[in-house]
Amino acid sequence: MTTGGPERNDLSGDPAGGRRREHRVAAWVTTALAGLLVLFVLIAPSDFDRFTPAAFVRIPLEGLLGAALVLVVPTRVRPVVATVSGVALGLLAIVKIMDIGFDAVLYRPFDLVLDWPLFGPAVDFLEVTVGEAGAIGAIVLAVVLAVALLVLTTLSVLHLSRVVVRHRIATTRAVAVLAVAWITLAVPGVPIASTSAASFAYEHARQVHAGLQDQEKFAAEAAVDAFRGTPNAKLLNALHGKDVIVTFVESYGRAAIENPEIAPQVGAALENGSRRLRAAGFGARSGFLTSPTAGGGSWLAQATLLSGLWIDNQQRYRTLVASDRLTLNRAFQHAGWRTVGVMPAITQAWPEGNFFGYDRIYAASDLGYRGPRFSYATMPDQYTLSAFQRAERAKPDHAPVMVAIPLVTSHAPWSPNPRLIDWGDVGDGSIYNTMPAGNDPPEAIFGRDPSQVRADYRTSIEYSLNTLISYLETYGDDDLVLVFLGDHQPAQLVTGDGASRDVPITIVARDQAVLDRVSGWGWEDGLKPGPRAPVWPMNTFRDHFLTAFGPKAPPAQVAAPRGK
Repeated sequence: MTTGGPERNDLSGDPAGGRRREHRVAAWVTTALAGLLVLFVLIAPSDFDRFTPAAFVRIPLEGLLGAALVLVVPTRVRPVVATVSGVALGLLAIVKIMDIGFDAVLYRPFDLVLDWPLFGPAVDFLEVTVGEAGAIGAIVLAVVLAVALLVLTTLSVLHLSRVVVRHRIATTRAVAVLAVAWITLAVPGVPIASTSAASFAYEHARQVHAGLQDQEKFAAEAAVDAFRGTPNAKLLNALHGKDVIVTFVESYGRAAIENPEIAPQVGAALENGSRRLRAAGFGARSGFLTSPTAGGGSWLAQATLLSGLWIDNQQRYRTLVASDRLTLNRAFQHAGWRTVGVMPAITQAWPEGNFFGYDRIYAASDLGYRGPRFSYATMPDQYTLSAFQRAERAKPDHAPVMVAIPLVTSHAPWSPNPRLIDWGDVGDGSIYNTMPAGNDPPEAIFGRDPSQVRADYRTSIEYSLNTLISYLETYGDDDLVLVFLGDHQPAQLVTGDGASRDVPITIVARDQAVLDRVSGWGWEDGLKPGPRAPVWPMNTFRDHFLTAFGPKAPPAQVAAPRGK
């Protein structure tokens, strides 16, 4: 008589067999996950706009070559090859992620040579927006994720290499079939065959080569200065006695006056402003400049306009501010103007400010603001202009002043926005405590509905432009010249893919003689440049301006302008 053994086996099964099945399932799951990770890294686009289902239905040639390599290398070398390949794959993944981030914000891929210095300003920005602890936490998290990605890709490749060897015949057949399919489908218009990883690596290798040569190239460009040695008495003599304001309107790009979701309202504000200023006796001329940056990097655009050199990366910026280049500000200083920088976004030490040639720099803490922050903006544009007016232009018998003012209300995330108030009510900014404010970081736009983001952007640009128009109506006189322009286009979330880097620029004056001096520029009448208005590289503005309002530069000394 049995004791129930078979019945117990029917209920509980073979424990050893169950463990084997679990191990097989775990092995299959591990292999599948490793394969998906490797496949994803090889074929994933480096541009988030191309993340479509079709982008992932491809056969990567690099994967087929990798499997074939594992099959033919000696056994003792195989782990080394797999480890190196896994680390390389992890680095490829990290660079792709950086490319996606840079493309979303700056319209371009990450530069492996020139973009590392940008991490310094990025950390400073994090400290301002989320505090020191938040910045440290973000850095630690980024490092942990990068290391984890390297470890995962390396372990995945090592695991797959063992699977390939263990199933040599099956792998050989699979590689052969897929290779035939790849060759068959490698025709134009059929995106199944992929070499995207190799192409990606090649393009970044070319970029590295160009980056390594950029310093020498920039030195050659900087050596040519059409106005080096110009006597001080001959600089800007057509503007003597004028107060000159150069204002950078954050993110005021060509999209603001041409994007169909934004242009009707912004265009109406500019056209209404043109009418109001004409009624007040002002004239205006407008065109476009091509910025060296897009979506961010305001300081690169400002340095480009003021120095007359194409500053499109942090290495060039650092080289510039360590040089003796004649900036537009310093030209005014040499010609007898009091030069001022009003910098509402500067919240820390700014030693490079000395390079530009300012007699006085007003950082955020120097402007006496007692109101709330409006997201990124430390203070509303109207307050910034009001504080400058009180500190400089309102002084009786003040010396002519040249000022550079970046206005930051229109910096992302573009919401909430202050409203324009009576200039007499601005005071110390306490009145803004009655308005809804916030501390959202710029990246908050990526979690919002795109149509709402564009609406917020439009509203912020309207506010900044209406503030400038109102300032001219309130404080403008025959001795005021205003130049206002965008520093760069907003993020692609606003502009859409394929946008140019053009920004509007306008010069406004009541003295017709000032506008006559720029008649040869071909700029269009009014505050809004039309679609056929001239487009100059931003680095050519300094020479155009100094030539128009001073002596002509000797033709032999004028450097060929650097374009986009």
